[in-house]
Amino acid sequence: MKQGNTPSKSVASALFIGWDVGGWNCDKNPASRDALVVLDAGRRMLGTPWRGNLRRPINQAADTAGFVARLLALCGLEAEDFAGLPVVLAIDTPLAFSSAFVQLLVEGRAVEAIEGSASNPYLFRRTERFLFERGISPLSAVKDMIGSQATKGMHVLARFAPTLERCGVWTDGSRLRAIEAYPSACRKSASVTTLQRDYLDDPSLSHADLRDALTCALLAWLFHCQPEALAHPGQDVPEREGWIFVPADALS
Repeated sequence: MKQGNTPSKSVASALFIGWDVGGWNCDKNPASRDALVVLDAGRRMLGTPWRGNLRRPINQAADTAGFVARLLALCGLEAEDFAGLPVVLAIDTPLAFSSAFVQLLVEGRAVEAIEGSASNPYLFRRTERFLFERGISPLSAVKDMIGSQATKGMHVLARFAPTLERCGVWTDGSRLRAIEAYPSACRKSASVTTLQRDYLDDPSLSHADLRDALTCALLAWLFHCQPEALAHPGQDVPEREGWIFVPADALS
C-alpha cells in the first residue's frame, strides 16, 4: 500500500495505530524507542511514521481524545480529519502481569511448585505459555528487563482505555480499543509476511522499531477486519491477564 495523507471517509472507516513501546526514558536509548505507524482501512499508511519518546505526550493528554490526537499529530495528521472514527491501537509490550504473580505480590499466595522457566506462572501469563507450547518464545515482563515498557503500556490503558471489554481487549467505552501485539511472532506467519511486502521499499520504515510498529498496525487491522486470522483466547485464560493477538498461521 502506498503512503498517503488524509484519506476519504469511505477509506478511513477506522484507524489502525501500531505502537512499538520503548522504556519510560527511551530518549536516552538510541537503539530502542517508541515508534508509531498509522494505517487506514485500506492499509494505506497515513502521515509519516514517528519514532521518539511518548512519555511527554502521554503526560500531556487529559483524556482519550487528547491522547489519540497527540498520537496522530506526531505522525503529521490532524485529529479533526478523523473525528469520530474508531481507533484500534495494537501495542507491542506486555499489558498485564500473571495472576499468580499478582497474587504472590498482593496476597502473599504461593503456587504449589515451580519447575521449568517457560511453565513458571510467576514469570509468564497463560497467553505466553500458550505461545511456548506452540514454538514461540515470548519475553517475560518479570525477568527479561522489559518492565519499563510493560508499565508504560499498562499506564496508558489505565488512563485512556480502562475498561476490559473482554479478555485481551481494553476500551474507553467509546472510540478506542487496545490490544497486545507481538511482531516477533509474525516472522512465522505467511499471511502477515504477505501484508508486509507492500511496505518493503518505504524509506520511512528504515528502523526496526518502525517496522515493528507497522506490524502492530497490520495486526490491529487484522483484529478489526479479519479477526478469524488471529488466535483468540480460550475460556481457560484469566481475563485480567490479557492476551497476545498473533496470526493463527504463525502457530506450529
